[in-house]
Amino acid sequence: MKSRSESLIRLKKFQVDEKRRQVAQIEMMVADFERMASELDQQIEIEQQKTGISDIAHFAYSTFARAAIARRDNLLASAADMRSQLETAQDGLAEAVEDLKKVELLDQREHVREAEADAKVEQSEYDEMGRLRYKRI
Repeated sequence: MKSRSESLIRLKKFQVDEKRRQVAQIEMMVADFERMASELDQQIEIEQQKTGISDIAHFAYSTFARAAIARRDNLLASAADMRSQLETAQDGLAEAVEDLKKVELLDQREHVREAEADAKVEQSEYDEMGRLRYKRI
């Protein structure tokens, strides 16, 4: 019984670790996307200052700035998508942690039951020794 519960606990711990790694990876991706979008914002601003044209609809608006805006928008959309994936991954992590706690609690209860059963057996052995000693007297 112990090996089964121990292997189940190991499996649940592995699942929790995997979910944590997944959450951390998604958080890093969101942060990277937002950092790259911020850098593109700076590049767009510099380009607009260089050309002196900040109106996107202007016929002479910088093609570099226009392309950077498109990339920035794509990065921000990807970051938003990743945030929804992050929420899902965080929910999965919370469930995995909850499952691990349940399994650990069940294992702990099983250990307590085994210890109580062992104590009862030991006490009955002591009682029997006491009875035998009493009969001799």
